[in-house]
Amino acid sequence: MPPCRRTEGLKLIHKMKIALIGHGKMGRTIERIALERGHEIVSVIDVDNQNDFDSDAFRSADVAIEFTTPRTAFDNYMKAFAQGVKVVSGTTGWLDRIDEIKEKCLRGEATFFWTSNFSIGVNLFFALNRYLSRLMNNFPQYHPRMEEIHHIHKLDHPSGTAISLANGVIDSSSRIERWTEERTDDTSTLVIDHRREGEVPGTHIIQWDSAVDSITIEHRAKSREGFALGAVVAAEWVAGQTGFLTMDSLMKRIVGNEKLLDLIS
Repeated sequence: MPPCRRTEGLKLIHKMKIALIGHGKMGRTIERIALERGHEIVSVIDVDNQNDFDSDAFRSADVAIEFTTPRTAFDNYMKAFAQGVKVVSGTTGWLDRIDEIKEKCLRGEATFFWTSNFSIGVNLFFALNRYLSRLMNNFPQYHPRMEEIHHIHKLDHPSGTAISLANGVIDSSSRIERWTEERTDDTSTLVIDHRREGEVPGTHIIQWDSAVDSITIEHRAKSREGFALGAVVAAEWVAGQTGFLTMDSLMKRIVGNEKLLDLIS
């Protein structure tokens, strides 16, 4: 049987036992892709069976993949860590407590992987965004703005991906110092607009505008499957790792050319 197009080029490392925390549209997509890649789903936890955190099935998981809400995510992590289960999460809107997670990982009490966006394409987009921002240091006539568009069910704004992109601009630019969702004429500030429309999986547009022209880069997700596949691939990697883990390290492994990613990152 030919390989599934969703998994082609992303080699399966080994069969795993996966727990799912959150079983909405994203959780169900992750479940299907994990099964397609030969993994076993040993536990599915949602709002109505929280007691299953304290179960042999959940404890048997190599990794738990968590996609829930900003309100519940941190408690979910703590419950998983208490059972000795590593966590991969894509929930946004809770990062005011991320230092607590990092400290727990540094003490050897947890293994945790978080990113604002698991899509391989989005993470390549992150790198391109940083590279373009560095180029623009030599062209002060250009000023950036950003727009992000998501489905009407998304609670937080701007999106975690938009915030990551904004921080990439700020870290790479000598002129941009902050981001805001408010209108401003401050040339050191990046304005992020957000829209919530229908079932849009996620679109992020960055435009560098001058008086005479504009340069635009855009990432447009076509479905949730790119995010779900990235989460499963991350879980495959995290199963053999410890500590606080980032997408940058995983991307270097996927791309297979650390020097190339360092050049554009």
